[in-house]
Amino acid sequence: MIATKRHDYVPIGTIALHPSIENHRPVNREKVLHYKDDILRNGLLEPLVVWERNRGEYFLVGGFHRFNAIGLIRRENPGYFDRVDVRVVAGELEEMRALNLKLNADRLDARLAEYFDTVVFLNNANWSKERIAQFLDRSTTWVEEIVRFVPGMDPRLRQLLDADQVSWSKAKAICKSALAAPPGQERKVVDAALRELQEGPVVLPRRILSPRAATQRLAKHIAEHPKTTYTVSAEDLLALVSLLTGPRDAQDEHLQRVRARFPTLVD
Repeated sequence: MIATKRHDYVPIGTIALHPSIENHRPVNREKVLHYKDDILRNGLLEPLVVWERNRGEYFLVGGFHRFNAIGLIRRENPGYFDRVDVRVVAGELEEMRALNLKLNADRLDARLAEYFDTVVFLNNANWSKERIAQFLDRSTTWVEEIVRFVPGMDPRLRQLLDADQVSWSKAKAICKSALAAPPGQERKVVDAALRELQEGPVVLPRRILSPRAATQRLAKHIAEHPKTTYTVSAEDLLALVSLLTGPRDAQDEHLQRVRARFPTLVD
C-alpha cells in the first residue's frame, strides 16, 4: 500500500529519475521557466514527491516541472537549493506509477487515453478493479471498460484516441462491433468503422415531410377546424405514406398529390 513515510529535507543530488516513472506529458519549457521565477521569489512552496525504494534512495514521483526548474536555478546560482523539501512515500513500483499518473492528472486534467496503460498495468499487477477505481477516483465500470477493450484494441484506433481524434464512446462502440463480428471478420469491421470516421457518415437527404411534422400540423389544423374532413383515394394514401417514409429522391412524384389532397401537411 502507498503510504507517506515522512516529510523531509534531503540533498537534491539524492533524487534520481526512475525509468518506469515519468512525467505523463513532455516537460513544458515555459512552465519550467515560470516555476523557476516563482521558486526564486517565494521558495519551494510545494514539496516534491519522492519514492524511497531503499533507505536514502529517492526517485521522483511528482513535481517534474519544479524539479527541472530547480535544476536551472542551481546552474545559474551555485549553492542554491542544495537541499529541498520532499514528501517521502513508500510502496511497490506499480503503486508509484499509479501515484505518478494521479498526481499529474489532478494537476493537468489528463486525457482519458493517458490512463490506459496504467490501468492495464495495475490490472496485470493483480490490483482489483475496485482498488484501481478508488485510487484513481473513477468508477469501477470505467476501469472494467478499459480492461475489456484497450488490450485488444486495433493500434489505429488507439492512435486516434491518443490524438483526441475520436471519442471514447465511439471507440468502445467500434470495439464492441469487432467483438461481435463473426470469427475472422473482426479486421473488416474495424476497417469499415475507421473508413467511416475518416470519410464521415453518410448523410441522407431530409424528407420533405416527417411523421412528427405531419402529426403536429394535422393536430393543429384539427384544433382550429375540428369539422374538417378528407375524401381521398388509395393513390392519395400511397403518396402520403411514400412522402413520410420513402427516400428523398422518390418523393417529388408524390408531393403534388399530397399537397392537393392534404394542404395542411405540406407547405
